[in-house]
Amino acid sequence: MIYLVEDDAALRSSLIAMIKESAQLEVSGSSGTEQEACDWLQRHSADWRLAVVDLFLLQGSGLGVLSSLRERQTGQKIVVLTNYATPDIRRRALALGADAVFDKGRELQDFLAYCSALSGSDNKAQPAPAPSD
Repeated sequence: MIYLVEDDAALRSSLIAMIKESAQLEVSGSSGTEQEACDWLQRHSADWRLAVVDLFLLQGSGLGVLSSLRERQTGQKIVVLTNYATPDIRRRALALGADAVFDKGRELQDFLAYCSALSGSDNKAQPAPAPSD
């Protein structure tokens, strides 16, 4: 189960369709603000497998979402998907607990491959390594 934190409604719809088609995974919920994301992810702490987080939100930031998820269950992954995947942002996101950081414009196929690896049966498939700078 994937939870998507993305403030752009059109992009959110496109990402949901791409994840479903490419990775055969369902996006169970989404939000466009830090507070909505933190509330849902904490209330459903056992119900999600992957949180996909944008950094710039309608309210708050994806960094705040990352901070709120420092303690999570084994096997739960957090991916930052942003247009601002600079080396500094990558370092900050990884330091806050992100498992991977992908640039929306240049690494979307890598992101979808990462999601596909998570859809492997019985969690045997390992996600592809995140791009590094």
